[in-house]
Amino acid sequence: MSRLNKTFKAFRRAERTGLVTYVTAGDPTVARTESILRTLDASGADVLEIGVPFSDPLADGPVIQRASERALAAGSTLTSTLNTLEKIRSSLDAPIVIFSYVNPILSLGVDEFGARAAAAGIDGVLVLDLPFEEGKSFLDAMAKVEIDTIGLISPTTTTIRMKETVKCSRGFLYGISRLGVTGVRTELSQDAEALVQRIRTVSDMPVALGFGISSPEHIREVGRWADAAVVGSGLVSVIAEFGESGDLEDRIGNYVSWLISDGLQKRSGA
Repeated sequence: MSRLNKTFKAFRRAERTGLVTYVTAGDPTVARTESILRTLDASGADVLEIGVPFSDPLADGPVIQRASERALAAGSTLTSTLNTLEKIRSSLDAPIVIFSYVNPILSLGVDEFGARAAAAGIDGVLVLDLPFEEGKSFLDAMAKVEIDTIGLISPTTTTIRMKETVKCSRGFLYGISRLGVTGVRTELSQDAEALVQRIRTVSDMPVALGFGISSPEHIREVGRWADAAVVGSGLVSVIAEFGESGDLEDRIGNYVSWLISDGLQKRSGA
């Protein structure tokens, strides 16, 4: 059983909502990413999602787009991300998921990526723009090194396509709570609950819901339907504001503690 499977089973057993945190590797600097990940892990994040900076992040809103720009300017790449994770993996308890567009992986080479990711202790990978029709070689390469491939499902995903995505997925399913790009929102989309209910009709795999989640209130609401909430833009906004500050890690720790203390309560009907 993979580390991701064990983690999500623990959520269900404890009847609580998990917290997946997203940051962009290399934002604000490659070196600072190490302390940010350690802080997230120590503060109680259940899964660490690390985005590989990319020049054309089509699904990302302004906050994460700017994070990619800062990270690229700081010299962050897929290779440097894997180097960082391999260096600090032994000091982290939480499972690690790499979030990437397909081009950086193809540039490095699928087999090389798999070997490097396995050596770095990566538990899962989510490739946003790789359709399953074209992903067999990638899926096979990840299965060979026992890295879970995370499927992405949106409100417009048809039931037929949803079933095919489930077949190609391991670890958990990532549900996009709203159409459009990532970003902080004041309210969750009305599509979110319906999406998770649709997923439940075709699979009992764990579901983490993301896009627009940034507060304890959002997490409590997500916990009524899904196994975990993904917080990205809200956390990246903290990094953007305090990236040059000496107390960045304290700010990050306080933000995660706020999310956990007020948002990760037990779920009814889990």
